[in-house]
Amino acid sequence: MSDDPETARQIEELAADDRPLLVLDVDDVVLEFVRPFPHFLKSRGFQLTLASFRLTGNIAETASGRLIEQPEVTALLGDFFDAQADWQSITDGAAEALATLGQRAEIVLLTAMPHKHRAVRRAHLDALGLNYPLLTTEMAKGPAIAKLRGAKGRPVAFVDDQPSNLMSARNSVADAHLFHLMADNTLRAFLPPTPDDIIAVDNWREAAPKIANALEL
Repeated sequence: MSDDPETARQIEELAADDRPLLVLDVDDVVLEFVRPFPHFLKSRGFQLTLASFRLTGNIAETASGRLIEQPEVTALLGDFFDAQADWQSITDGAAEALATLGQRAEIVLLTAMPHKHRAVRRAHLDALGLNYPLLTTEMAKGPAIAKLRGAKGRPVAFVDDQPSNLMSARNSVADAHLFHLMADNTLRAFLPPTPDDIIAVDNWREAAPKIANALEL
């Protein structure tokens, strides 16, 4: 897995920190995505059918019923991220959990999205009072987490809603504490069971004490 050079540049801008590291995905972990996205689609003349845990193949043009292809999905996602401040709110319990965990851990937000949307997301997070460093990546998350950790081997926890991202972290940081958190738990039905070394949590109230314990806060 190769690094994203722009992500590496963003990491180099961060102040050195040797506290335990908590890396968080943004969409459906810190900000709502699955709930507002269908409303956004409806406003654009599309509808989402959650028949599997992916967007492509599940978005149809409302008028014709035509399933849209990957390029159109990507374009709609781009439009959504441009307008995210109108649609995305904080997931339940996240603000409180992060405020507590952030007293003794370094919290970094790591979002898989085109770098061009970083400034819009940064402004939205700041408006919501989530002033934690934000990294964007267009490649695998694991190498970014390894780079964030640094050479000292400090404890690391990573929270994501996508199993593939958690596996990427495992491949790059063998001893990372991995947590699978989904803003909408009904989507778990589309996923295979969580591997034994990944801790599935239903919400931030359940996640916070487990993360604190893993990082020995």
